[in-house]
Amino acid sequence: MSLFKSVKRRVLVLSLAVFSAAAMSAGLAAQDMKVMRIGAGPTGATDFPFGGLVANAISNPPGSRECDRGGSCGVPGLIAVAQTTIDPAENLRAVSRGDLELALSQADTLSWAYRGTSAYQGQEPMRNLRMIARLYPSNVHLVVKKGSPIKAVTDLKGKKVAIGGEASATAGTAKLILSAYGVKWDSVQMRTYDFAAITGALEKGEVDAFFMVSGAPVLALEDLASRTPISFVPIDGPIAEKLPKIFPYYSQGVIPAKTYGDHPAIPTLDVGSVLVGRDTMSAELAYGIVRAIWHERNVPLFQKGHPRGRFMDRAQAARDFGVPIQRGADKYYVQNGLMDPAAAQAVPSAATPDKPEAPARKALLQSLLANKHS
Repeated sequence: MSLFKSVKRRVLVLSLAVFSAAAMSAGLAAQDMKVMRIGAGPTGATDFPFGGLVANAISNPPGSRECDRGGSCGVPGLIAVAQTTIDPAENLRAVSRGDLELALSQADTLSWAYRGTSAYQGQEPMRNLRMIARLYPSNVHLVVKKGSPIKAVTDLKGKKVAIGGEASATAGTAKLILSAYGVKWDSVQMRTYDFAAITGALEKGEVDAFFMVSGAPVLALEDLASRTPISFVPIDGPIAEKLPKIFPYYSQGVIPAKTYGDHPAIPTLDVGSVLVGRDTMSAELAYGIVRAIWHERNVPLFQKGHPRGRFMDRAQAARDFGVPIQRGADKYYVQNGLMDPAAAQAVPSAATPDKPEAPARKALLQSLLANKHS
């Protein structure tokens, strides 16, 4: 059995186990049971197994042993189930509509959706979205076949480049990176492929490169590398150093050496993977969810469950991305010295659509709009 199928099976078994616990205890305290669905992205992406870990951490079915007696340290009466979804951008739309209670997404995409800017320019802002926690850094992978002449972002001019699905989170990130490096969108033959098809497009020669945003190691890329030698284009230099200073959801990162075969460490940009809810969630429930995620007994669950778990940092959980923190979650962060009490009382100023942009941010956003209409 491949690693891809093995992890997928483990997450599905985890979900079934949680449901079984619920069924056994429903007769004891059905009135106290609450089920929450977590949109966790495509099966080959890192958010999918991570969604299962979050579901496990926050679940505490009725009748379970108490945390201090060796039982679950989740939210009493809560059963959370991770389910596969199309894309982090669609996750946000589903939460905003009320089709999902929780979802994993990208911090940049969340900020754009909430404000109605960048990839969401001209769309109705999703002002009912709330950030619950930044979980870990996802890596921007710019993938080519081994031996490709593409060595830098600027080399993508004239090439066929897959940017993810139409209106996907990856597409928004890819277009911003192209603009930041001065690459006009119409100089690139951009192709849209869903997550499940994008690796095959490179393998078959349908594209010369593709963007993928997910935390290394990504199962889909491990699977691709087992069939086709691949390389990675670095996203580095002065532009990569400047972007995190303009946009707080980015940071400089590294794809560790030999993650996908024999390759050196690759400098890239990271974007926060965030857990998102809706403003209708009760404060008590939100408080219980973040307390469970960062509970000392659940830390090993994440660290052993996926390599990205080692990158989780509670000090970064309430990082300001210009989107309000979920009511109740902010109480936990303030109590633990992770958030300024004043910040918990107001909508972040960066979330105000008509606030004048800083010069560097404004210039890049103007470049994005120019690209969009070119």
